[in-house]
Amino acid sequence: MITTATRRFLIAAAAAGALSTGLYAGLAQAQTAPAATPAATAAPAAVRMAPQGAQLTIGDIYQRMEAAGMHAIREIEWDKGRYEVKALNAQNESVKLYVNGSSGAIEHTRTYDKH
Repeated sequence: MITTATRRFLIAAAAAGALSTGLYAGLAQAQTAPAATPAATAAPAAVRMAPQGAQLTIGDIYQRMEAAGMHAIREIEWDKGRYEVKALNAQNESVKLYVNGSSGAIEHTRTYDKH
């Protein structure tokens, strides 16, 4: 079982990976520092590594969930051959998404009370 601290680290690492992959290109363009070497811009290990059986990383899943309209993504966890994502949907409902680790397709969505 993954601890809350580990989950927070993984989500933070996913966000950092999203930044390093150009998701927020406007921020990167505003920087005046010289270009970094490829090793310096590589995503953290937690973002690059996918669980055994998955082809997509946590960073990939984070980006796909944002593109699907999810926000306030607070947990991404590998369980039983797929990712489980807790977030808010476009209607600000708390949802748990079950996401295919190879295709990124949302296989099932469950809405729940966050209290």
